[in-house]
Amino acid sequence: MALYNLKNPYDRQKFKDKVNELYTKQEYVELKRKSTQRSLAQNSYLHLLLGYFASEFGYTLDEVKFDIFKRHCNKDLFLRERVNKRGQKVAYIRSSVELDKAEMTEAIERFRNYSSAECGLYLPEPNEHEAIFFAQQQLESYSQYV
Repeated sequence: MALYNLKNPYDRQKFKDKVNELYTKQEYVELKRKSTQRSLAQNSYLHLLLGYFASEFGYTLDEVKFDIFKRHCNKDLFLRERVNKRGQKVAYIRSSVELDKAEMTEAIERFRNYSSAECGLYLPEPNEHEAIFFAQQQLESYSQYV
């Protein structure tokens, strides 16, 4: 299987050629979008922010993650509907694993903005190393409650 960067003109042409070749063969094919996956560092950063927020306000990590981060700050990214086998609509919360890097960046930024504007708690940016270190210390000292 080959990967094509459709922002690159050379790859775009190679992709078109391959699609045309497969089209003429009239076989079964699979087309799959490949997204830029979020990084381990981005995931760790998010969990630090969620834990720090939880420790400051007395929530559990799950309460912050599901109720505030997913349902309140980022409902357009996480709340979905599907139809079950009986034809009924069922609401569910999308896993953060399904987000790509850009979506995760947007979700984290919305959470940081909410925390600051609505709750009065500044959550550090990923490049603010001393503030991140302080948040880690806070989280460790309150880890039994989170």
